[in-house]
Amino acid sequence: MATLYNLLGVHENATDAEIKRAYRRAAMQAHPDRNVGREEFAHARFQEIKEAYSILSDPQQRSVYDAVYAEEMSRIERDREVEEERVRAEREAVYARFVSLAMRFAELGHNRDVLFGVLIGRDCEPLEAARIADSVWALVEARRETGASASAREDADSVAQRAEDVSARIDDEHLHANLFSNLWHSMFGLRG
Repeated sequence: MATLYNLLGVHENATDAEIKRAYRRAAMQAHPDRNVGREEFAHARFQEIKEAYSILSDPQQRSVYDAVYAEEMSRIERDREVEEERVRAEREAVYARFVSLAMRFAELGHNRDVLFGVLIGRDCEPLEAARIADSVWALVEARRETGASASAREDADSVAQRAEDVSARIDDEHLHANLFSNLWHSMFGLRG
């Protein structure tokens, strides 16, 4: 956004003398008599320069302009931030929908290439589709491996538990057999 300061070619903290010099220089360059063949454009530009100088050369009007300009710039900045936040949130929502779609297909057992194709078919950008397909496929594979590992651990734990149970029963049987043998031998005095 061009400001009155930009129009004259000075900084916002320029002195009155600097503004006056800049006005004379800009007016000479934009004067219609010096722009043969472009008189209409030069006349419009010359009028803008005169209006800028009339505002910036008056201390009261300059302070009002500075206040209004600062407020307008703040509003523009706020609007820009709000718009950026809206765009970011919209992008995140679209990304989440793509990830959700890929997860559905992956959980149905489809491979990475199918996930990629589905995303491309839904107008996902190719690089983003590839990243999502790779990530989702890796996640689903990791879950499957973890599930298989957990199942194998559960099977191993189950076998170990059964082995402990059998060992305990054998120990109990030996204990009972030894007890019975000791009792029998003590009653009848037979030794083998």
